[in-house]
Amino acid sequence: MPQPSDSQRSQLSSHSNATPVKTVSVPVEQATIGRSLVIKGEVSGTESLYIDGRIEGAVNFAGHRVSIGGNGSAAANISAREVVIIGVVQGNIQCTDRLDIRSQGSLTGDVITHRISVEDGAILKGGVQIRAVEQKTDKSQQAKTKQASAEPAKPATTEQPKAAAAVAGT
Repeated sequence: MPQPSDSQRSQLSSHSNATPVKTVSVPVEQATIGRSLVIKGEVSGTESLYIDGRIEGAVNFAGHRVSIGGNGSAAANISAREVVIIGVVQGNIQCTDRLDIRSQGSLTGDVITHRISVEDGAILKGGVQIRAVEQKTDKSQQAKTKQASAEPAKPATTEQPKAAAAVAGT
């Protein structure tokens, strides 16, 4: 078998010592309530929440996701940016973005959300209100609109109408 030359060896050794490029990703911060946990009261936080146990009370995670796992159940009103139901929920849901009820999921309660997804096989008992997403407008446009509405309407021209001028001249 032919042996690599010295220049080939240096190239091979430089390649073998190269470290692989790692992609940098932000870790998802998520709290988990395990299968054996039962929480009674109000649960709130500033990270996403995965429930695989049981919660009774209120769940408030504004701006974050609340997921009820396959083993999870909640007898609670839930308020969050996004709610994913794979387990069982009895209570009202209020989402600022999206509600997703998976095929094994069950929800008994009223829903207020911007978007909803209910898979085949999922159970949904209750009222649903879909709210329109507010359009974000430019602040300068808002300022112009406020300024225009505050000022009284002015006539387009300062000239007298011709009919009025004709009456005044005669």
